[in-house]
Amino acid sequence: MQFVDVQSTGSGPSSVRSLQDTDTRRSASEDYARFTSVVLPHLDAAYNLAHWLTGNRTDAEDVVQDASLRAFRAIHKFAGGNARAWMLCIVRNTACSWLRKNRPTAVVTVEDLEAVEAAYAKPADQNGETPEAALIAKTDAEHLRSAIAALPTPFRETLVLRDIEGLDYREIAEATEVPIGTVMSRLARARGRLIATIGGKEAD
Repeated sequence: MQFVDVQSTGSGPSSVRSLQDTDTRRSASEDYARFTSVVLPHLDAAYNLAHWLTGNRTDAEDVVQDASLRAFRAIHKFAGGNARAWMLCIVRNTACSWLRKNRPTAVVTVEDLEAVEAAYAKPADQNGETPEAALIAKTDAEHLRSAIAALPTPFRETLVLRDIEGLDYREIAEATEVPIGTVMSRLARARGRLIATIGGKEAD
């Protein structure tokens, strides 16, 4: 019996696998390129937010590393728009998950603050500087850092995103996944608490 040497036509299983491997490599390359342009420019802001939320450098680095991995896995879902707010939203959610696991008593839920926010919400000029913000800006850095760290997490993250990272109300609302009105009320409460803390210490 003679065997005929049949040349591969490129349509067999090995060819299919080769095409799939090529598509996978191309997809991974595209994801990495997009990750580089969307996420990497905002790592400093991501670290700053994580540090304010966790309170120390080591934990902040862990949160940012985890958040970066989450961002890479979800990069294909990024539909464009505000990359900074998108990344900070991931960092914020990652930090909250970390806090729930490692420091559950430090987490204040949104529900805990609803009544407070409703009672203290005030209209605010989104572009103008408030007297409270001006006073905060003049406060000693270490004193201010300590006062910010003592704020409940929802107030702290809003204050940091607005007064330190410079996000506008719409960007903060996107990053924290709450309405703009809630952002404004949290910011007002955060600044009010800071003023009370700063004023109390200065009076001592």
